[in-house]
Amino acid sequence: MNYSILLLTLVALSIVGYYMGRNRARVTADGRIDRLHSLPSYYGTNVAIWVGLPAFILFAGWAALQAPIIEGLVFGSLPDQIRMTVNGDLLATAKMTAAQKTLFLNNVQNIATGDIASQAVSDDVRRAAAHYARLRGLSFMMMIGAMLIAAAIGAFFAYRAINPTMRARNTVERVVSGVMLVCSTLAVMTTVGIVLSLLFESFDFFTKVSPIEFLFGTDWSPQTAIRADQVGSSGAFGAIPVFAGTLLITVIAMIVAVPVGLYAAVYLSEYARPKVRSTVKPVMEILAGVPTVVYGFFAALTVAPFVRDAGNSIGLDVASESALAAGVVMGVMIIPFVSSLSDDVINAVPQSMRDGSYGLGATRSETIREVILPAALPGIVGAVLLAVSRAIGETMIVVMAAGLSANLTANPFEAVTTVTVQIVTNLTGDPEFDSPKTLSAFALGLVLFVVTLCLNVVALRVVQKYREKYE
Repeated sequence: MNYSILLLTLVALSIVGYYMGRNRARVTADGRIDRLHSLPSYYGTNVAIWVGLPAFILFAGWAALQAPIIEGLVFGSLPDQIRMTVNGDLLATAKMTAAQKTLFLNNVQNIATGDIASQAVSDDVRRAAAHYARLRGLSFMMMIGAMLIAAAIGAFFAYRAINPTMRARNTVERVVSGVMLVCSTLAVMTTVGIVLSLLFESFDFFTKVSPIEFLFGTDWSPQTAIRADQVGSSGAFGAIPVFAGTLLITVIAMIVAVPVGLYAAVYLSEYARPKVRSTVKPVMEILAGVPTVVYGFFAALTVAPFVRDAGNSIGLDVASESALAAGVVMGVMIIPFVSSLSDDVINAVPQSMRDGSYGLGATRSETIREVILPAALPGIVGAVLLAVSRAIGETMIVVMAAGLSANLTANPFEAVTTVTVQIVTNLTGDPEFDSPKTLSAFALGLVLFVVTLCLNVVALRVVQKYREKYE
């Protein structure tokens, strides 16, 4: 069941419909395009839309409803009792828990698709898998037939409707506007869903852990005990050390990235020759495409040992994994974000502002300092905030160079951890989803979301203030 081939076939049919509609429009106008209300391409696009859009909507709806319907039919066809467990125990289908149903259906799907089942395979599971495979094959054939019928009906009516007075352009523009509206709605609903999931899971977490302890506690050890006598599971959720580590590494990264990136942008836009600019800027932007795991290896194998040895040589106690090493490498990684965006913003400042400053007798450095940078400040603030968000959300460099220790310290030579690292750590493996350890990841994500939102609000106010002044 190759859905990609089916979608490619649908695209090919839409292309055929486009050329048929375009040719049909020219024929109805006797070859005189000026007699048509719209360009021939609009008539072709209209046919292509009615070939592909109904069939694609049918495909999306069918794909969304196919799995639950087939699973319900398979489960409904089972006998009253089935053998499911490794020991072959009989289970009543009417009394199976949701987890047991999910496990059984997963085994059925794995066997039907040729994968390995998680338990010993009984005859009941094999029969259910065979029934599941038959239903999927039948559903796939029915979906193909329904899509072809929908495409044919759409092509027939759209093709027959073509005439010189048809407002094809208006129809196409309405459909395109509707598609963009749907895409925008999906983007908004996705954001709303993310926020709601954070809120609900965080609320569940705060019913188990006090918000005061989480927001103001200084001991972070999310290893909750499963048994009363379990050793090494304190279950402390004071997140101040995690927030402090995030802030420390972000500040170090910004100290490296903002001055270097901003000065590089000023040089490339105001001082560098065109040949130098055309060479240096793409080379700097290559740094933005380097995978973060490469930076992590560089930080762990090169920068961290160098920082440790340099510190020890002057009598400082530097840990093998330190916030300084992670922050410096993260700053290097973020330099292209600040430099490239700031360069574009500085180049967008009108040349007339430079000429006016030079006409008043200002030097180049005075013009940059007093005219260009203030005029470009909104864009520069946006670039810096993008860099801050990038630093806050970085994980690999911190894991490999700063460690996992939740230390409440302002010493850059010690090991620290960040919010994103703890989110990944608490969700790694196979933890219980309703445990405080797992739910703490959502609480950390909610705090990170609120902090990012506040940064964006501050940036918006700064941008509005200076736009009123310079525009």
